[in-house]
Amino acid sequence: MPLLSRISMTAIAVGSGAMIILFSVFNGFEDLVKDLYKAFYPEIRVTAAKGKFFSLNDKQVAAIKHIKGVDSLSFVLEDNVLLHSDQDQRAAVIKGIDDNYFKVNNVDPFITLGDHNVSVDTSGTTGTAIIGEKLADMMGLDVKNHINSISLYYPNAKLQHPTMDMANAFQVLTLYPRGMFRVQDEFDDKYILAPISLVRQLFNEDSRYSSIEIKVAENGSFADVKQQIENITGTAYKTQTRYEQNKATYSVMNAERWVMYAILVFVLIIASSNMVGALSLLVLEKEKDMAILRAMGAHRKTIRNVFLGEGLLWSLIGGGIGIVLGTVICLLQIQFHLVKLGPDFMIDAFPVKMAFTDFILVIATIVFVGVLASWYPAQRAKRIVIFDLKSN
Repeated sequence: MPLLSRISMTAIAVGSGAMIILFSVFNGFEDLVKDLYKAFYPEIRVTAAKGKFFSLNDKQVAAIKHIKGVDSLSFVLEDNVLLHSDQDQRAAVIKGIDDNYFKVNNVDPFITLGDHNVSVDTSGTTGTAIIGEKLADMMGLDVKNHINSISLYYPNAKLQHPTMDMANAFQVLTLYPRGMFRVQDEFDDKYILAPISLVRQLFNEDSRYSSIEIKVAENGSFADVKQQIENITGTAYKTQTRYEQNKATYSVMNAERWVMYAILVFVLIIASSNMVGALSLLVLEKEKDMAILRAMGAHRKTIRNVFLGEGLLWSLIGGGIGIVLGTVICLLQIQFHLVKLGPDFMIDAFPVKMAFTDFILVIATIVFVGVLASWYPAQRAKRIVIFDLKSN
């Protein structure tokens, strides 16, 4: 086997192995991001098309609950508030949640310390809360210290002239953080979970809410459930799946994946240039053998296909070796966590998830590159055969 062909196969092996590894790592990070978003982005969310708060009548709520495919439903009241503690004050987001919230959103795995539930005290005016780790640190809060509390301030919407009555310009709620969660900075530095009954008092909202969050049953169809909810609520409300709630993020992730693939394909095409040279030399070396085949009745397309097959064989051998090596490296990373991440990450090593479709895509790419690299030498072989026959 010519040295150039071995170099070509090595280059293709490296490229195909890199594809498998990068795709698998990308899949791992994509799944990680999706899991993180499950904590604060429900599978389906209903919000007002205009304005912050809305309400549905009992008949509409009952109709949504009875939709085939709806597993759980939670009412959420959410808005910005001003936080104040003994150490600091800053803006944050309070989410008033009901008892079904933790059935709809996957928050439990991300609670790192303290209680996994929120509650109202016997007076009905204060209660416990779960707060983001980063926000708790900035506010100087310790969930183990039962004396620690935070005050939440929200504009009093019922006051017509707040500047003339500053003492009542803001509603105030006192909460005692009893749990902390750690998801990612987007949530950890601004979110507080508290009982919806207390948040209603703070906002002066007796029956309205900012969203209805829905968990779809295991065998339910997101599209069908969404369509039925839209039929019930009408155009005054906006119903979004988790993908639609984070459309920009998912679109960027998908674009990054295909940009990475395009770069690796380009690298493979460059690497296969050695194959073009190796096959071209082979064509020159085998001129007499091709003439003999032609004299024995071989069609010129048969001669061309011999060299196409040769180039494809080199590509498949190199690609197969690369796929095997890439798979072994991925399995080692999954089993032993060889390549570590920094201490600030939620996971200790690069996540890896192999997908069957990625292997199909890599094999198809290898075949494409092999045919592309061998096409010119094969066409040249066909022309040389015709020339030889005319000269004899």
